[in-house]
This record gives sequence, structure tokens and C-alpha cells, in this order.
Amino acid sequence: MPEYTALAVVSVVLTVLAERFWLRTGVFRTAKYWLAMAIVFFFQVLVDGWLTKLSAPIVIYDEAQTTGVRIPWDVPVEDYLFGFSMVTLTILLWVRLGRSPEEVDR
Repeated sequence: MPEYTALAVVSVVLTVLAERFWLRTGVFRTAKYWLAMAIVFFFQVLVDGWLTKLSAPIVIYDEAQTTGVRIPWDVPVEDYLFGFSMVTLTILLWVRLGRSPEEVDR
């Protein structure tokens, strides 16, 4: 497995394990979390697609370090994994450090 891909997968696994066994916020069971992730995903496709488009890339990846799978609009699949980890860990820590999922809406 290429290095960037392996690190992306590890980031997701560690984030999920952190929620399951350490933080235990319960956000994975809320519709608000999944709605927030859908919104993040939408904008990630737009921005990441523009940054990584193969026709005129701004960000260039070493293809030997990725799977080479790019969906949609030339976005490396690994970027979605890192995006999930980054946003999810931020939400988990936010909730764990004193805000309940209901308070995040306010």
C-alpha cells in the first residue's frame, strides 16, 4: 500500500477508535454530524477538485504514494479520508471538551 494511502487509512482508523474507546461523544449516532459531513464533503469536492485537477493542478501528488484513484473531478480518494479524520476529530474534541451535540447548533 502506498505511504500516503496507508497514512490516510490509519488516520481514519485512529479517529474512529478514539471516538469508540476514548472520547465516547456519541456524535456518530447523530443526524447533525452526518449532515455536517455531507456539507463538508460537498465543499471538499469543489475546492479539492479545483486544486488537484489533472488539467492544471495547483497541488501535485507523487502518484507512487497514492492509489491513483481520483473521484470525482480528479480528487485523490486519500484526501477524503484525511478530510474525514480532520473534521471528525475536531468535532469530537469540541464536543468532548464541554459542548454537547445540541449546543453545537447554537
